[in-house]
Parts: sequence; structure tokens; C-alpha cells
Amino acid sequence: MMDGVVKPNLIVLCGPTGIGKTRVSVVLAEVFNGCIVSADSMQVYRYMDIGTAKPGPKERGGIAHFMMDVADPDELFDAGRYAAGARD
Repeated sequence: MMDGVVKPNLIVLCGPTGIGKTRVSVVLAEVFNGCIVSADSMQVYRYMDIGTAKPGPKERGGIAHFMMDVADPDELFDAGRYAAGARD
């Protein structure tokens, strides 16, 4: 704690597609009573479920997921927009 401000805990999982990050993230969110904020550059787009290996409702395990399906494929989406949405 610094000057009365508590820093949030953050766990970052990264790696290539298909190594089990989704399952590990769901387990960690369950253990720590947390949520998942996706940082995948393509999962922000709607309608790109298959090509991005976007987890479906069953794979999400009832854990809140954020920053997925927040833009249409023809929309401009940049790091600033991502940062603002992730903070919210």
C-alpha cells in the first residue's frame, strides 16, 4: 500500500494458441475470485470466434471475461481504445 492506494493484483498469461492458457486463466480466476481481461489482438472483434480460438461459454466456466467482442471487424481499434476499455 502506498499513500492509502492499494495496487491491484494482476496475473499475466501469455503464449501461443493452443497451449491451455484459457483453462489456466479460468482456474486462477476461480481460485482468486477474479475475472479475465483478454489481451488478444483479434478476440476484440465480433464474429471471429473460430479463427481466434475464442473460448465459448462452456470454456469460460462462468467467469466474467472482458475485452472480447467489443468491436466489429470493420472498425478501427487501437491500443488507446483497448487501454480505455480494459481500465473500465
